[in-house]
Amino acid sequence: MTGPFDYFVIFAEMRTGSNFLETNLNAFDGIECHGEAFNPHFIGYPNRSELLGLTQAQRDGDPARLIGAIKGQSRGIGGFRFFHDHDPRVLDVVLDDPRCAKIILTRNPVESYVSWKIAQATGQWKLTNIRGRRDSRARFDTAEFEQYVARLQGFQVLLLNRMQARGQTGFYLDYEDLQSVEVMNGLARYLGCASRLDTLDLSLKRQNPGPLCDKVSNFDEIERALAGLDPFNLGRTPNFEPRRGAAVPGFVTGAQAALLYMPVRSGPEAEVRRWLASLDGVPEETLPTKLNQKALRQWMRRSPGHRRFTVLRHPVARAHAAFCDRILLTGSGCYHDIRKTLRKSHKLPIPKGDPDHSYDRAAHHAAFLAFLAFLKANLAGQTAIRVDPHWATQAAVIEGMAQFGPPDMILREEDMPDNLMMLARQVGYANPPAPPKPAEDRPFALADIHDADIERLVRDIYQRDYTIFGFGAWR
Repeated sequence: MTGPFDYFVIFAEMRTGSNFLETNLNAFDGIECHGEAFNPHFIGYPNRSELLGLTQAQRDGDPARLIGAIKGQSRGIGGFRFFHDHDPRVLDVVLDDPRCAKIILTRNPVESYVSWKIAQATGQWKLTNIRGRRDSRARFDTAEFEQYVARLQGFQVLLLNRMQARGQTGFYLDYEDLQSVEVMNGLARYLGCASRLDTLDLSLKRQNPGPLCDKVSNFDEIERALAGLDPFNLGRTPNFEPRRGAAVPGFVTGAQAALLYMPVRSGPEAEVRRWLASLDGVPEETLPTKLNQKALRQWMRRSPGHRRFTVLRHPVARAHAAFCDRILLTGSGCYHDIRKTLRKSHKLPIPKGDPDHSYDRAAHHAAFLAFLAFLKANLAGQTAIRVDPHWATQAAVIEGMAQFGPPDMILREEDMPDNLMMLARQVGYANPPAPPKPAEDRPFALADIHDADIERLVRDIYQRDYTIFGFGAWR
């Protein structure tokens, strides 16, 4: 045996042909598959009390011991079958290990679902003698099937993304591939096994070989269910944004209040911070911030009953605030280098310095539309400029927050006064102050320039936010 792997895992599900695959792998001299080694209800196979000298209790206490035993077996390369509901601790071990070969076995989900329903009805999960075959017709349940497909797809996406992130790939097999001795020999070569098969082991028989219409009592329901599915995800909003982490140093805690504000940039940050300081009568600049994750978790442990919250702003208002504060006005907070690049390379029609009396509403309207055109290209990954948190989608920002800890409450700016006061009462403030009203943007308020063109373009750019958070037209 030579090869890049110490052991292998077969990622599969029930009724995908994993028993047939295991039988044929075990037919190779130098390959040994140990069944469902990490099934939480048995070890390897039903009615088996131990595997490779380890009991089920020993395996459950330390799954790595069984992986070590499989790696250290004397007969060639060993492995096991793993389904989505097996011991989740094992998943992290094998996916992080480049010396573990990943075999991914899939099957048409309609076929596997119907096969699963028939096996449930007949109690027959394997067939070695055709004369012992039990027959039944399945009844298709649309809701159950949709949940079944979502679970399968979710697990497959998890495997794919984890392997991508670690620079690994797997050996992909479809149910029909299992009937090819050439494919089986190719899999053996992938595993580093020198032996080859002349023919397949056909001791296991296909249990339900007929067409779907003969196996399902309500076949018309399948046709209706599949017509309503979107297998190519055509309705998905394309997302080319880079994934964001949790911007923990920007989080703000109360001076005494057990509240943690997780800001969405270009939202009503100043108003929320002033309100948070007013709860305890302290200057805003004394609020604890710029904490690292360790310090913030310590604060959370010291603050039982704390609440984490963030505040969303309508995408039109947020894009306008980002434009005015970060690009148009050259004072504190302005992105001077980006501003210069936008004027030079993207022909943004704004003055070299701060706007003067010649910069009127019409000029502001034209400049904001040009900025929105830049945002559309930027969020689509078509510019050399970073996707900044001040104009990233709010959905991506909140997904990043969730890597540290999701907010308990996601508020809307228009509902902020009532909801912030409610939050304060939840952490012990009987008569909290009302938050200040947001200041109007400078040099022109959004209401001065808003029209259907701006609304349409922002909806196109931030379709993901409109969809996920249910935004309507601004005001």
